Amino acid sequence: MNQPSATNGSKYVEIVNYLREMIERDGLRPGDKLPSERSLSESLHAGRSSVREALRALELLGLIETRKGEGTFLRDFQGHQLVQLISTFILQDDKAKLDVLETKNHIQLNGLMIAKNNMNVDELNHLMEWTTNKKVKESEFFYQIIKIADNYLLFRMWTILNDYYHALGFPVTYWTSEEYMLLVDAMKTGNDFEIVKVYKLIKEQYN
Repeated sequence: MNQPSATNGSKYVEIVNYLREMIERDGLRPGDKLPSERSLSESLHAGRSSVREALRALELLGLIETRKGEGTFLRDFQGHQLVQLISTFILQDDKAKLDVLETKNHIQLNGLMIAKNNMNVDELNHLMEWTTNKKVKESEFFYQIIKIADNYLLFRMWTILNDYYHALGFPVTYWTSEEYMLLVDAMKTGNDFEIVKVYKLIKEQYN
């Protein structure tokens, strides 16, 4: 499939946003029929070729399906596919990628600071045993931290940004058990400044 050109990139975003808003507004479910190319073209004041290419892209990502002679229908898709869609069409410039990385780091730091106050002895021991003598993905460790923080909004924001992070092609990182121990020890002190210092020191090793 041809990639959208710079001149029609904004139209792709407009079409995607229109479809997302329409799905939410009308309460569409998997299996429901979407408007025709002609109807979308008229609603968006866009050429049918632009609408057709955007729909083809959505179909390739598994978000919709076209049935010959019947029309286009919403598929049962998972959240990571929507993340892939957005990262493909909206978050491709370097500034946006850096913003995702920076925001993810801020949320992880906030998670550490909240978790240090919520963490009980059993959770602390579990973290220490879990990271001993093996390499653990950074995302797996912070999934545990965000769960301990017990803040639903923080969890949702971190999950979405973590999905963006991987969809944009950032490498999967594994921290050593020693690095995790340093961070857990910093949490045990209850000192936010110490947590930030250790976190940034570790992150510098992987940038």
